[in-house]
Amino acid sequence: MLGHHIRTWQRLGTGQVAVVCTAVDAAMHAEMDRLNLPEAARILNPEPERGMFSSIQCAARWTGWRADIARVAIGLGDQPHVRFETLRALLEFSANDANHVCQPRAAGRLRHPVILPKDVLARLGESGAASLKAFLATIAGGIAACDLADPGLEFDIDTPADYERACALYLQ
Repeated sequence: MLGHHIRTWQRLGTGQVAVVCTAVDAAMHAEMDRLNLPEAARILNPEPERGMFSSIQCAARWTGWRADIARVAIGLGDQPHVRFETLRALLEFSANDANHVCQPRAAGRLRHPVILPKDVLARLGESGAASLKAFLATIAGGIAACDLADPGLEFDIDTPADYERACALYLQ
């Protein structure tokens, strides 16, 4: 899943791809090695037990973002089934609304990935919010929502049953 996800973002022509991981996940590092993702593009989360938001905050605090990057997409590693066309549409939407946080909306709900202007990313790194959702609720001007019809936006892969569902939907 990780390899597919990384290759998808690279194919989209994003300026920089980085992965938040732990130092001890050998399988993840082996996959990143296989894909030639440099060590410098691996953001280590020393406290993964704190949950997903701690990983997002590690990415927000990371000093390795290129200076010319104006927006950062925060994608979930367990959503490789989101369509390429969906991600491309979200990136185009964000490029046309570069000063706002942009999120896809499916079935009336905001989903991932979230695209943040770099100044918002910096604030996220220092936020005392309990979650990304709580942080995003504090954003002045709100979220720019991009309505997209992709069933892949509506779930992530947390269990073997989720994986089977994703395979049934996308490996036909």
